[in-house]
Amino acid sequence: MFGFHFRVPPEVDANVRTCVALERMPLVVFCGLPSSGKSQRTEELRRALAGEGHTVHVVDDASVLGNQDATVYGDSAREKALRSALRAAVERRLSRQDVVILDSVNYIKGFRYELYCLARAARTTLCLVYCIRPVWPGRWCQEAGAVEEEEPRAAGSLANGAVPPAVSRELDPEEIPPSNLPAAGALESEEPAKPASSAFPPQLLESLAQRFEDPDSRNRWDRPLFTVVGLEEPLPLAEIRSALFEIRPPPPHQSTQSQPLASGNFLHQLDQATSQVLTALMEAQKSAVPGDVLTLPGTTEHFPFTRPLTLAELSRLRRQFISYTKMHPNNENLPQLTNMFLQYLRQSLH
Repeated sequence: MFGFHFRVPPEVDANVRTCVALERMPLVVFCGLPSSGKSQRTEELRRALAGEGHTVHVVDDASVLGNQDATVYGDSAREKALRSALRAAVERRLSRQDVVILDSVNYIKGFRYELYCLARAARTTLCLVYCIRPVWPGRWCQEAGAVEEEEPRAAGSLANGAVPPAVSRELDPEEIPPSNLPAAGALESEEPAKPASSAFPPQLLESLAQRFEDPDSRNRWDRPLFTVVGLEEPLPLAEIRSALFEIRPPPPHQSTQSQPLASGNFLHQLDQATSQVLTALMEAQKSAVPGDVLTLPGTTEHFPFTRPLTLAELSRLRRQFISYTKMHPNNENLPQLTNMFLQYLRQSLH
């Protein structure tokens, strides 16, 4: 009837925002082709957040594989196992105080949607950082292959701004080693360059570029989206902080929210009620003819009999009804379970 509006003092509002930020477990997903600077940008973001007192966990291909193995992206089965391992590693590290950064190619939008659902189920924020290499991937693959075939031509290519031959032969699958960085002001990496066996073959790079599904900010699982081209462009740290710690995370929906646990008594009565209906229906149809209306014991609903029903058909519908009811348990429905199941059968069979 009457409305009251209270103004929150700025200092109280700031404290509330700080408390909310501390309860977050943000997830940062890096996306991009190999050698687009993802690992370099990951380290830059990690240092910035760690300098502010945040605990940061970095999950990458090497952390789950144990080494840098580029050939995994040439085998669909191994790549699928890698994505499952990355997702599990991210899920294990999500906590109320820590920030998790996923540093991988992440070129499949379906996998990015899984990560979005994972963050939403954890009631946390997520942002996507898309790293783009300034050189067109197909042209770069051709240049890398040409350097491997004819090394003496590398010196002339360097004058024209091409990729150095050392990069094409010893290229890290996630970043260019610091000694070969084209950017003058790029961050220095503390890790040594990876061996040549971890390099991506030109044919594999071309294949990844062809099947790469670019992020789109119109998709809810790809936003907020930050696109960074090359290593010269500064990382939008302020915008990333705002997306992680100041924006309220979306609430979990039914597909990401844990289902409530039903009591043992509810499950037992559900099983008994549905079994009772099946037994009574199979017995009643023995003396029924199409067009009859069946009244089953223990129910107040009527069942129109139009054709003989098999036990296999009814058992399949019973399993479906039990699976659905277990996801939405409600003790108030216990007296009506037999009627609810008979209504479900009537709607499913006619």
